Amino acid sequence: MEDPAVANPEQPDYPQHWEADVLLRDGGTARIRPITPADAGRLVEFYEEVSDQSKYFRFFAPYPRLSDKDVRRFTHHDFVNRVGLAVVIRDRFIATVRYDRIDAEGRPSDNGTDAEVAFLVQDAHQGRGVASALLEHIAAVAQERGIRRFQAEVLPENRKMVKVFTDAGYTQRRSFADGVVHLEFDLEQTDRSLAVMRAREHRAEARSVQRLLTPRSVAVVGVSRNPQTVGRAILRDLLGSFDTEFESRYEPKDEPRAVHAVNRNAPPGTELDGVPVYRSILDIPEPVDLAVIAVPESAVPVAVAECGARGVQGLVVVTAGYAETGPEGRGRQRALVRQARAAGMRVVGPNAFGLINTDPERPLNASLAPHLPDRGGFGIFCQSGAIGVALLEAAHKRGLGVSSFASVGNRSDVSGNDFLQYWAEDEATEVVLLYLESFGNPRKFTRIARRLAAVKPVVVVKGARHTGSLPPGHAVPATATGLRDATVDALFEQAGVTRVATITELFDTGELLAQQPLPPGDRVAVVGNSDSLGLLTYDACLSAGLRPHTPVDLTTAATGENFRIALDVALSDPAVDAVIAVAIPPIGTSAHAFMGGRLTGPDDPEMGSDDPEIATALLEAGVRARELGKPLVLAHLALTDLPVRLRPGGIPAYAAPERAVHALAHAVHYAQWRRRTAEAEETARVPELDRIDEPGARTLVARALSTRAAVAARTQPGGARITLAEAEAQELLARYGIDVSATLPAPDEESAVRAAEGLGYPVALKATAPHLRHRPDLGSVRLDLTGEPGLRRAHRELDALLGGAAGAQLVVQRLAPRGVDTVIGATVDPAVGAILSFGLAGAPAELLGDVAHRLVPATDQDVAGLIREVRAAPLLFGWRGAESVDTGALEELLLRVSQLVDDVPEIASVDLEPVVVAPHGLAILGARVRVAPLPVRSDLGPRAMSTL
Repeated sequence: MEDPAVANPEQPDYPQHWEADVLLRDGGTARIRPITPADAGRLVEFYEEVSDQSKYFRFFAPYPRLSDKDVRRFTHHDFVNRVGLAVVIRDRFIATVRYDRIDAEGRPSDNGTDAEVAFLVQDAHQGRGVASALLEHIAAVAQERGIRRFQAEVLPENRKMVKVFTDAGYTQRRSFADGVVHLEFDLEQTDRSLAVMRAREHRAEARSVQRLLTPRSVAVVGVSRNPQTVGRAILRDLLGSFDTEFESRYEPKDEPRAVHAVNRNAPPGTELDGVPVYRSILDIPEPVDLAVIAVPESAVPVAVAECGARGVQGLVVVTAGYAETGPEGRGRQRALVRQARAAGMRVVGPNAFGLINTDPERPLNASLAPHLPDRGGFGIFCQSGAIGVALLEAAHKRGLGVSSFASVGNRSDVSGNDFLQYWAEDEATEVVLLYLESFGNPRKFTRIARRLAAVKPVVVVKGARHTGSLPPGHAVPATATGLRDATVDALFEQAGVTRVATITELFDTGELLAQQPLPPGDRVAVVGNSDSLGLLTYDACLSAGLRPHTPVDLTTAATGENFRIALDVALSDPAVDAVIAVAIPPIGTSAHAFMGGRLTGPDDPEMGSDDPEIATALLEAGVRARELGKPLVLAHLALTDLPVRLRPGGIPAYAAPERAVHALAHAVHYAQWRRRTAEAEETARVPELDRIDEPGARTLVARALSTRAAVAARTQPGGARITLAEAEAQELLARYGIDVSATLPAPDEESAVRAAEGLGYPVALKATAPHLRHRPDLGSVRLDLTGEPGLRRAHRELDALLGGAAGAQLVVQRLAPRGVDTVIGATVDPAVGAILSFGLAGAPAELLGDVAHRLVPATDQDVAGLIREVRAAPLLFGWRGAESVDTGALEELLLRVSQLVDDVPEIASVDLEPVVVAPHGLAILGARVRVAPLPVRSDLGPRAMSTL
């Protein structure tokens, strides 16, 4: 058949950007694309497989076959007034939709804003969410072409189609006449339609991962006689997870499960590890759900094609040689994903380590890990095979169980976002651990992670922290390649994701969150048998922002009974939210005693390394701690047996006090976020502000972007961001009630004097040249000028110091009230969206990076937390006896900036510096605004899978 994307001479330009891969309700994939004349044969074949009843519902009459005229009508479109889309799997249509533009009288039109829409879905694919996905895409196409409303005629008996329209969430009107239901609905997205779309996305992505993790049968394509090869190792691992000895511990299965081996060159009758080897996956007599591809890169396309023809649902591609090798490999990777999705399959990889599921009913080890981990509550995702090995090994050594594991390599299709969707539904997963090196869709990650973190902890180690260190092979949009680490921090903070620095800290924190209750506060009791270890723990708590009580030292002679009493007192104290027990070996044990002239070690067979009674006391205290909802952890030195004794009671044990404190601090912070989030859902709001003129602001920005300079900027490297002139910036900000103190140029003394007389004394004289702006350390500012003589003298000084008044661009500005100098900014990150920033002005804060961030739009609680988050915040609240400043005015200004960049997305950045916050009011002394053409928001469009 012809390539449908090749337009013929009579056809308008083919709208390639309307093509999209989508996930259906059951987790399968399909492709949506425009219908072209080259699809005539596909359309006829599709229609022949539709039931008579479905045809009747579509045409309101018996319509057994399409005439040549029908075929031409349904395949020839102008892609403006008449558009048809099809859902395609394995090069066959399974559904179609079409709209025709009409005028107010319902007649064909070239300029109307309404259109009639009609669907047809093959009966075998009804119930998979096909029509819902088609509706999202045809609505987006119609809006692009200026259509604002759809009309549809539906027979009352066609309840499925009526439900598709009514469940979509659009604003609609419904009537009934002449035996037909008439529906009209606006295409502008509503909060409900967006919520419906995201709920469907969540279900589809969770289901697609579930299908990957719970296959009934698995085939390894690329098994070799050589036992050292990757394919052979995976075959053994799969057989181990399907082993009857493992499964016999649980209830019998309702259906048999099987592992198959494939090698194109295998002689007939070959068996490996007791498994028959087939020459092709097409030769396997029973259905195959999952295929692991372990053939050379050159053989992958044929293997994938055969898997698609066999009806395989998912692929784990461990083969390397794709995007990690360069541009040609990236092209092969994209082709692999297109080929798999076109056949309804999802792809893990390429260059993947594999998948693991410890569900006792369907255990799976489709990975290079030699053993199936113990069953437990940790869901683990990573983007590196080497890190994947380390994570599994760390879990094993700590005795922690895993619910499911994925190491996806180049992450060309299945991503961390998909697994987050799955773990949100998986009851076996209690804590999610992530190792990430890049984001494919940061906005979506934030949205999904925030929903998941509201019920389950999400802990992440972010590798490749520095711009430019993105690992080769990762499928990342251009907008996300330069994601700043401060932006990532803001993203994690707002989503409730706990960020840690190392793999050790990842498990330290995850273990506490999984095994202990969330702390109700930050007040910590420290109890133990070592004064020194207690003091180290106390200091670590202070450094971590916790509020420790004075340590309780039981002395090194403490017995288990001493521990039991002290822990009970600490846990019962209403002023205590968490307890850290500290322990060293009692004097006289192997860690301290000299025997025969040598210092005995913890492994000495002659003496134990701890007192079992202490372990018993800790275990009893652990039960009490859970009853009270307070976490209990152990920090120890030189003990080997005690941590093992505590495992059955779920008490985390750390071989250094700072590790215990860091884990507890993360738990405290996460618990606080949970409480704030729950409270914010009830109380947080975006206040109604006065002096807001959104239409006026939009007009000013549109005017700025239409100038010749703005048009020319679009051709320059870095895009079309242009900086507004000072007067333009001030006028724009004033539309949102943001008043910038006026400045007047002072190129000479006389101009300076006239400016000061116009503004009124006292004034400031300062340089505004780019290399001198905000550099008072260079002597470029003179303050408290109360009269003409002082102003003239200051002008002469700066003229001489800075090499001329004109070059320094001297200006006069009315003196602001004394207060605290701060900096407010809002920057649009193409990958994440607008980010609101706050910090104190000056070199120390800049050097220390003492800046806090929030995603826009910000609520009243967001901005209140923002100004209190910076380390220098005490300066705003009366530090060392100074008068507190007007934080209410500061919070209102932050809300105004947030609303401005949220309402007018063409604003690329706003910088207000300095903002002097006085005890009463504030003054904005400098402002810069940059604008750019409206960015594309991919997260607001119809559901579509990434095509990186």
